[in-house]
Amino acid sequence: MDSAEYERKIAFRFAAFDQDGNGYIDRADFNAAAARLLAEFATTARCDKGQALYSGAEAFWQGMAGIADVDGDQRVNREEFVGGAVKRLRDSPERFAEIARPFLRAALAVAAQDNDGPAAVPAVERALRVLGASPDAAAFAAQSLDVDGDGWVAEADAVAAFAVYFTVIEPDA
Repeated sequence: MDSAEYERKIAFRFAAFDQDGNGYIDRADFNAAAARLLAEFATTARCDKGQALYSGAEAFWQGMAGIADVDGDQRVNREEFVGGAVKRLRDSPERFAEIARPFLRAALAVAAQDNDGPAAVPAVERALRVLGASPDAAAFAAQSLDVDGDGWVAEADAVAAFAVYFTVIEPDA
């Protein structure tokens, strides 16, 4: 991959976190993502699943800020994202997975609604669209996350795929 393609991929991944498009990733972006997921699945913020989602969003934000917020301003700009969240974690996607796990677990629980286990593929697709994925990308990703083809997305598969997607960006292919 040439450097222009690499930069485009980095920008796309950064934009996935920068939910409000202000050029920074911050706590508000994580809270906005949680609020949209709860609204999409008609889940209240005060119920157990809603509280778990907000707690997971906060844990995810704290983990990302701890890795990437170099100047300590409680915002991660694109340069910090590239330097921290991508370059530092590229060799250890499992570390990013553990930072993201509480949020992903809670998001899957919200999408699963009454089910206490994995979320159905169509529900995951809805969640991905709410978080900003295009309809085609959401459909492809949700199907890809159903590793065993049973119609359900398990936490372990979602966490592993998420970590690889956001940390493995090869500048030279």
